[in-house]
Amino acid sequence: MTLSKEDGWVKYLLIGVAIVFLSLILFIPALNVFVQAFEKGIGPFFHNLTRPDFLHAIKLTVLIALIVVPVNTVFGLCAAWVIARNQFRGRAFLISLLDVPFAVSPVVAGLMVVLLYGRNGWFGPFLQEHDIKIVFAMPAMVLASAFITLPFVAREVIPVLEEAGSDQEEAAKILGAGDWQIFWRVTLPSIRWGLMYGVILTNARTMGEFGAISVVSGNIIGKTQTLPLFVEQAYKQYETEAAFSAAVLLAFLAVVTLVLKEILERRTQIKEVD
Repeated sequence: MTLSKEDGWVKYLLIGVAIVFLSLILFIPALNVFVQAFEKGIGPFFHNLTRPDFLHAIKLTVLIALIVVPVNTVFGLCAAWVIARNQFRGRAFLISLLDVPFAVSPVVAGLMVVLLYGRNGWFGPFLQEHDIKIVFAMPAMVLASAFITLPFVAREVIPVLEEAGSDQEEAAKILGAGDWQIFWRVTLPSIRWGLMYGVILTNARTMGEFGAISVVSGNIIGKTQTLPLFVEQAYKQYETEAAFSAAVLLAFLAVVTLVLKEILERRTQIKEVD
């Protein structure tokens, strides 16, 4: 089927509009970040990356991810198993509840943590009495990040489990396999790409989260400042080179995430074809 001349013009017009839109929204801003970061050469760039407050921000960001990602991975697997393998009253409500973090603003999520664990919150008097600090400390940052990234693993694994079905698991059980054997040798191999995809998205969102963290952390330099907060603080203090250097590192992490995502999608597609 050949395209008419008019259809050809429409096609190229739409492609042109898409390229212009992506250039204005994505490509040019991203390029500007790299230009600003390396404006005075590579030496100042690496010097900014060795600042004590910058190194602490990286350390804290990685530490939060190391806590949140495994916790939400385990929760996501359990939630996906219950939802995909069982039909029960309230199942639709549970799925909708799982999607709440997608709909709630990160700033509101941070405020929810403050209203629960802050000095004047529901649990504030108890926490003060026992000298437990949640808000403006590491625990609140972990809680806020865990809430924001709660659905990713479950939402990626549920459709994979539903599509795979339970025939192989039931066959393994009939042959005498235990629950853990079934999980490791039957279930996990069938959901591994969806699981890895969910873990990558969880990690990317955790390391790049700003709104919820800014509310619950207090943005204390050298104590509760993550990498996204460092970018904002440095830019406000007119330390543009440091801000753009940190932004480049965050952009690099985003690119790595996108590359891994693309690899997983291709592997998944190849597996489905086979």
